[in-house]
Amino acid sequence: MIEWRAEIEKRQEAFLEDLKTMLRVESVRDDSQASAAAPFGPGPKEALETFLLIAKEAGFRTKNIDNVVGYAEIGPIDAPESVAVLAHVDVMPAGEGWESNPFEPIVKDGKVIARGASDDKGPGMAAFYGMKILNELNVPLKRRVRFIVGTDEENDWGDMDKYFSVEPQPTMGFSPDAEFPVINGEKGNVTYEVKFNGTNNGDFKLLSFTSGLRPNMVPGKAVALVQAPDASVMIEQFNEFLENQPQISGYFEPLPEGIQFVINGKQVHGASPEIGENAGTYLAKFLKEFAFDGQAKGYLDLLGGVLHDDALGQKLGVAHVDDVMGPLTMNIGIQKFEIDKPGFINLNFRYPKGVDYRVIGEMLHKQLTTLSAEVVLGGHHMAPHYVPSDDEIVKTLIDVYNRQTGLNGVAEVVGGGTYGRLMERGVAFGALFPGDEDTMHQANEFMTIDSLIKAAAIYGEAIERLATQG
Repeated sequence: MIEWRAEIEKRQEAFLEDLKTMLRVESVRDDSQASAAAPFGPGPKEALETFLLIAKEAGFRTKNIDNVVGYAEIGPIDAPESVAVLAHVDVMPAGEGWESNPFEPIVKDGKVIARGASDDKGPGMAAFYGMKILNELNVPLKRRVRFIVGTDEENDWGDMDKYFSVEPQPTMGFSPDAEFPVINGEKGNVTYEVKFNGTNNGDFKLLSFTSGLRPNMVPGKAVALVQAPDASVMIEQFNEFLENQPQISGYFEPLPEGIQFVINGKQVHGASPEIGENAGTYLAKFLKEFAFDGQAKGYLDLLGGVLHDDALGQKLGVAHVDDVMGPLTMNIGIQKFEIDKPGFINLNFRYPKGVDYRVIGEMLHKQLTTLSAEVVLGGHHMAPHYVPSDDEIVKTLIDVYNRQTGLNGVAEVVGGGTYGRLMERGVAFGALFPGDEDTMHQANEFMTIDSLIKAAAIYGEAIERLATQG
């Protein structure tokens, strides 16, 4: 019997070095530098190539598919059944508020700190090292084990569209991109974009408004440039507004064009908007009390009124709770307005069974009947996904987790979306443990070395069990 914790601890130094190598790659999607050779930009391509080189040097069979997705494989090549581990090497933009270089990993107080440390390079490398140990120990496998590496998870999942168009569906698998014990259900995911024209003819003019980096991030910063008939009154009210909102901070700056207002909130993952503080909706809440006109008024009324502080979509009329999958949640992601140019508000919904995503769009249309705005479907729509708790993969992963931790974990449903949902018998599995701080999509993202090592041991045994049973 393999002593998994001991085996990974023998390789801890090598594991951390390989992880740091991956974390140094600024693998943020950049369409401005996209090309036929790098469809999502140079960073994601470099991260994919870097990982595949590490895997090849470790003795894995590897393949790069059009520089958007790839895999590293062990086990009998002609086995009719396969186990897949689906991870991603692309990351979110760093954003502001970091105390160190987000792409120069540091180890401090037992933590690995860098963008991607917990989402998803850290957990991905932990699962890879579990496979690596299996390979090094020459454990006989009945099923092929394929580590599939994506480069577009934080955006449109174009990587996996490509993969599953040319490669077979795995028999079963998991994604190390969530939390333990096991996530056997994921809510549906749909994004709508509310489009505005930048018209503005009142006493107050909204010259520009910018907040948010991605649809699946709660914006941590918002900036607006405003022309006001009496700047001193507006500034006084802004200071009062901040005093009454201790959960946020901000400042103003007089500029030749007008007054620039800045609000800092709390940036978190868009799957849990209720634990963040959306800087954009707070800034719109302040601005909407002034005499803006045209679509600027509608933009601010919607963003700072109907949408503000309503993670459950109650004011929109789309709130719904399922007994198994929980409530619908709404994240107000990217927000942009510029005078005399098109602007938009980006709304990402995570919804349970019992909700039709088209009804969400219809309710948005009703809210906008007086605003002359347009609602369009943006990005991928993904239906809710659920694997029964009595499925072999769920039972096996729960058993491994409970045996190694001494806990009594049970399968759960989350609002986050992982590659696990792309497989009929796919789940999410780790790597956050109960009690771990979740810093995904946040400044100073980290994961503790202890959690990474524990996760690698769990992943190794889990892969062994899945690949040898049956």
